[in-house]
Amino acid sequence: MGFEGDLPEALEGVGPSFVEALYQRYLDAPGSIDPSWQRYFEGLERTVVTGPSWARPNWPPTPTDNLTAGLDPMQMEVEPKPAKKGASAAAPAAAASVSTADIQKAADASIRAMMLIRTYRVRGHLASKLDPLGLEQRTELPADLTPEYHGFTGADLDRPVFLGGALGVQQASVREIVEILQRNYCGNVGVEYMHINDLEERRFIQERIEGRGKAIEFTENGKKAILAKVIEAEQFEKFLGRKYVGTKRFGLDGGESMIPALESVIKYGGALGVREMVIGMAHRGRLNVLANVMQKPFRVIFHEFAGGASTPEDVGGSGDVKYHLGTSTDRVFDDVPVHLSLTPNPSHLEAVNPVVLGKVRAQQTARGDNDRTEVMPILLHGDAAFAGQGIVAECFGFSGLKGYNTGGTVHFVINNQVGFTTSPQFARSSPYPSDIAKVVQAPIFHVNGDDPEAVTFVTKVATEFRQKFKRDVVIDMWCYRRFGHNESDEPAFTQPLMYAEIRQHPPVSAVYAERLKREGVIDDAWIASSVDQFVAKMEADFEAAPSYKANKADWFEGRWSGLGRPVDPVTARRAGDTGVAPDRIAEVAKVISTVPADFNIHKTLARVVEGRGEAIRNGQGIDWATGEALAFGTLVQEGYGVRLSGQDSGRGTFSQRHAVWVDQKSGQKYVPLQQIAPNFEVLDSPLSEFGVLGFEYGYSLAEPRTLTLWEAQFGDFANGAQVMIDQFIASGEIKWLRANGLVMLLPHGYEGQGPEHSSARLERFLQLCAEDNMQVANCTTPANYYHILRRQMVRAFRKPLIIMTPKSLLRHKLAVSSIEEFTGESHFRRILSDPNPPADEAVERLVLCSGKVFYDLAEARDAKNDGKTTIVRVEQLYPFPSDALVTRLKRMKKLKTVVWAQEEPKNAGSWFFVEPLIEASMVEAGVSPKRPVYAGRAAAAATATGLAKRHAAEQAQLIAEALGA
Repeated sequence: MGFEGDLPEALEGVGPSFVEALYQRYLDAPGSIDPSWQRYFEGLERTVVTGPSWARPNWPPTPTDNLTAGLDPMQMEVEPKPAKKGASAAAPAAAASVSTADIQKAADASIRAMMLIRTYRVRGHLASKLDPLGLEQRTELPADLTPEYHGFTGADLDRPVFLGGALGVQQASVREIVEILQRNYCGNVGVEYMHINDLEERRFIQERIEGRGKAIEFTENGKKAILAKVIEAEQFEKFLGRKYVGTKRFGLDGGESMIPALESVIKYGGALGVREMVIGMAHRGRLNVLANVMQKPFRVIFHEFAGGASTPEDVGGSGDVKYHLGTSTDRVFDDVPVHLSLTPNPSHLEAVNPVVLGKVRAQQTARGDNDRTEVMPILLHGDAAFAGQGIVAECFGFSGLKGYNTGGTVHFVINNQVGFTTSPQFARSSPYPSDIAKVVQAPIFHVNGDDPEAVTFVTKVATEFRQKFKRDVVIDMWCYRRFGHNESDEPAFTQPLMYAEIRQHPPVSAVYAERLKREGVIDDAWIASSVDQFVAKMEADFEAAPSYKANKADWFEGRWSGLGRPVDPVTARRAGDTGVAPDRIAEVAKVISTVPADFNIHKTLARVVEGRGEAIRNGQGIDWATGEALAFGTLVQEGYGVRLSGQDSGRGTFSQRHAVWVDQKSGQKYVPLQQIAPNFEVLDSPLSEFGVLGFEYGYSLAEPRTLTLWEAQFGDFANGAQVMIDQFIASGEIKWLRANGLVMLLPHGYEGQGPEHSSARLERFLQLCAEDNMQVANCTTPANYYHILRRQMVRAFRKPLIIMTPKSLLRHKLAVSSIEEFTGESHFRRILSDPNPPADEAVERLVLCSGKVFYDLAEARDAKNDGKTTIVRVEQLYPFPSDALVTRLKRMKKLKTVVWAQEEPKNAGSWFFVEPLIEASMVEAGVSPKRPVYAGRAAAAATATGLAKRHAAEQAQLIAEALGA
């Protein structure tokens, strides 16, 4: 038995008789017991022989003392001094004068002292002084943090106890041990880290906070710099309050220490190799961060307060409220430049988190930052949102996953001690809002927001931890909201006691300034000068704000250079040159159909792979998955990246894709398309929709030259990410001038699989379409799918693309394409004409549809030899191809009926979206029918029936209605 690992557990239950027996074995044969116990008894003997530490001339030991060299403070071990020449390998000579009883007593006291130390490491934060208002401060020390709890009373408190290097000393009195522990763990900083399994990580934190001489210390210049940033943060909020009375700004008042803390992250992060930081935060304090950290010009912010836009008038867009906007800038500390970007986001708290992580991952990939030290995410949270929003847990879940890991996030919780009007006891079930972070064993630093030095210190330690261990770390800054949820709120309605205390509580700057005055660092003149200079600068910018006019928007800079907005909003000229030369198709075909000689492929997959190669060689029968692989492969050939993620994307939900092969004997994975270039990746994602979709959206924001795709296992599951769809994908460009080319693949189609696996809620996406904000398609051929994927990259602009992907069509005998449809001048077709049409002059009935229902309609039409009905597929629903439809309508001189047929219920699917657009096209074409008619299921609350017979009957009825039977 020894102290391997952080054992204080192995000490529990160790009694006098055990220690005595073990010591006797040590005396008889030192090598017969564990080395850690050998070192322990050696240290005890020295302590007992030499007497109290304060009586020894060489106390305390210096860092070079052999007693402390290589010391592990988590273990009760000391490095033994080298044996003198001629010394016996048995117990030291001094031991002869030391009784077993003395050793046993010393060991017992030592073990109890170590348990006391461990208790402080685990629970000392409960006695720390975190609340600036003093409302949550415990009046009594928890019992297990008292020496009496551990058996030390009376004279025991002043007797020396052997510590073996814990707390950085060999021995100390119990009274001194408690003083050290109180100072380390129960001041304005409380630390939770003993839940971390990794010994080195725990040791790292201990080395920075634990020990006799450990204190938070800054130079005089450092103290002045911290106070200056606090003053700037405070005066900025006061200035806005004076100039824009009653206007919402979600001010930082009460949490101003966050500003020097963020500067600390930038400064120390830059010194440790960080070159880019991506920041995500909600509204509280955002304007302050924009002004005082991101250095957005005051005149621009004041211009926005006056109702102006921060972008040129000709750019357009809806704009957004001031406290949702983002920006980017470069900051330099100690000659080290760091690029900062603050990501815009809506009022949906924490929704921006995965977006930030996705952006960081993309920037790391672009930089070749494989050790993830150059680009770092910083997420600022409110306490209630951090505990209450599930997306926080989803993002923690990414932290150690291949394909999603960003090397750790610095989380900064602005702990207001209230969420809107809800007190903590009603907002969460855990002691702290930060407890969710323990799921990934992140260290948590609780800190009093009225102590800017402590806040700045813990952000420095947190940044060091992140850079060293590439893991998440949390800072929980306890503060308060001086003016409630926003500046027009009356917080005393719901928190009268808290706000009675806040009204008489001095601001952070006053608390800290008084401390620095007592230390002789500053005087009142320094404070007045700092305030006057900063206010004067704001006044000058306030005067300049009315004449401010933005001269450019920054959305097509950096990696977006060369891209822009589409010149043509909707027409066929947006198709792009997506066909390729036959030899390039052949090259991709060879890669996806060749099995390495040493690879043990599954026998069924071997037939699939051979079939793909054969179809391409024959030029016929190319199925959906093969067409997709050709799109990915040809893009990779051209230097584009391809990133596909989803819950079963490697194999494919329907066992159709097989982009990743698994060796049947070794379990090793083989990705064929990576043989063309390494910039193809397909990821089986965690079981998340909201988080993963947000991550991929963020990735696409930062990397426009990668085709970034997210695939739902079934299209229905996209509704788990509805916030991301509504607030970012559909509206991000128009609100924040941030283009995006993310592709969403949503399996959709009615095959009798019930209400949960039929509909991707196509109607919801169409309802969100306006102002050319995104594209919605429902392709029916592998070739058209191939072209729409390639179109995303080869055009000079980016728009989100929503594709209703098939299930049964993946293997439908008619849903195949020929090689000619992939090569040469071929391109994406927004409308597909009937492959077996009657002559235009014979057409009396036009059936318009989208998706797999086409094949059912065509089969039924052909079966009854209907020579007067033509079926046309609308492959792209938005932007709606009105021009192409009008051209077709004009050719149908005898047209009597236009039908829109769909599988979805009438209140779902495309009908309500396409009806006015089809009608407008009919009017423009001058055909005799003036309005389309509907053929499909009746309106329904559930998307589909789960009963096979009912499904079949409904399907037959809608086909008959569409064909006029």
